[in-house]
Amino acid sequence: MELTDYNFIMALLARHGFHFSKAKGQNFLIASWVPERIAAESGADEGTGVLEIGPGVGCLTAELAKRAGKVLALEIDGRLMPVLAETVGALENVTVLNRDVMDADPAALVSEHFAGLSPAVCANLPYNITTPVLTKLIASGLFGTITVMIQREVARRVCAGPNTADYGAFGIFVDFYYHTELLFDVPPDCFEPRPKVTSSVIKLTRRERPAAETDEKLFFQVVRAAFNQRRKTLVNALSSGFSGRLEKAQIARCIAACGFSETVRGETLSIQEFARLTGALGRKLR
Repeated sequence: MELTDYNFIMALLARHGFHFSKAKGQNFLIASWVPERIAAESGADEGTGVLEIGPGVGCLTAELAKRAGKVLALEIDGRLMPVLAETVGALENVTVLNRDVMDADPAALVSEHFAGLSPAVCANLPYNITTPVLTKLIASGLFGTITVMIQREVARRVCAGPNTADYGAFGIFVDFYYHTELLFDVPPDCFEPRPKVTSSVIKLTRRERPAAETDEKLFFQVVRAAFNQRRKTLVNALSSGFSGRLEKAQIARCIAACGFSETVRGETLSIQEFARLTGALGRKLR
């Protein structure tokens, strides 16, 4: 059963009366090297419990099942359940649930399905849910690695560093908890239907501890304020973000006390520098 063969997939889907849904961001892989490499890069082995999101017809699921101790696949589209029953239903270490990942409790899933295993995530994520799904998975603190294929533009933002156009609040959030690695690109002709953009595979590996010691709630308030108006200087951006809580002069003194120029912009600061500024602002707020 070749789960990336175009003719096989079309015949399989036609037999089950399935039609692609744009709203669900369905683009199925038709290049065998892609799921093979994603599964290999995930590092999954018999001690790993892998959560997969959006298995489609199961080509990545099957590759993960060759390596992992257990694969739990969440598929939001009920029309694909009989398809997946045919393609991966016989695999003893695979469980497929008709479930929306955004409604699921990661802790409950891990507890129920991955007892004695190291939880990880590996998936071809629909473009339209990339940010909320990654946010939820990272915030859970449960997964040692998260290996996902996403839109290249988003992948660049996740993996960007200071002083680059792609650097922003979401990338800092990810990097605060996980080491980020951009692995490889996947061109549009590897999918059916063919998307308009290139995809990229990234791997996130959980840090032993967050990238900086800081008041995390205030830290992310500072970061969001800095990038909400990224064209402004940091003092002006933070003055807007902390309006009613801190005066502009107080913010300027905090910035100067951290050794930054009065014209510095948020896009130039590293996580550690944002943490230092957070400490200074926190002392003013107290």
